[in-house]
Amino acid sequence: MILKFLIIAAVISVVYIMFFKTKPATQARTKKPKKAKADATNPEINDMTECASCGVYVEVKEAILSNGKYYCSRECLKEAK
Repeated sequence: MILKFLIIAAVISVVYIMFFKTKPATQARTKKPKKAKADATNPEINDMTECASCGVYVEVKEAILSNGKYYCSRECLKEAK
């Protein structure tokens, strides 16, 4: 009777480990932590921002930053000043 109980418990635990456990313990320790989401002071390259003068959206890497505001071109920058 006890032997049957132990065999059933072992089968249930093996099934649980194979199908329901999401990560093995070894993989969880070696995995690198995810990067924190970029804040407003350090935008990602593909982020879009609105021109402070005309309202056109432009990529941050192509925009002109002046006095904490982004501009799409030198003409918009001159208009704002």
